[in-house]
Amino acid sequence: MSSFKDVTTSFAASPQINLDDVAIAAREGFKAIICNRPDGEDNGQLSADKIAAACAAHGLTFTHIPVSGGMSQMQVELMASALEAANGSVLAYCRSGTRSTNIWALARAANGDDAENLVQAAGQAGYDLNGLLPTLRAMGTR
Repeated sequence: MSSFKDVTTSFAASPQINLDDVAIAAREGFKAIICNRPDGEDNGQLSADKIAAACAAHGLTFTHIPVSGGMSQMQVELMASALEAANGSVLAYCRSGTRSTNIWALARAANGDDAENLVQAAGQAGYDLNGLLPTLRAMGTR
């Protein structure tokens, strides 16, 4: 059983994945995996290169957008581009799934999605983005 949490019908977040999870993601119909963890964040963590190789073996697109500390505008833009390029369902992961969900919401808000809907979708998946709501609202007015 995977630890993937569906945020929307086309986006799921997860804590750190392993090679078996890549195979599960492919079987479940995901088209892309995005890693939002820097390599070496935790001892024993699989490197982005190993996950990328597994993705290639399973026909999945892989993008590495490491985030530590705050998220830059460049990282949000890269996430938006990766989501758009996926042409299907995306699984993003980090240590807990929270960073991935936050950057997903920022990318979607930058593309005009409603801030309250983003917070609600994340909340239903177990990710509390209420603290991010003012930023999401502000991004939607740009």
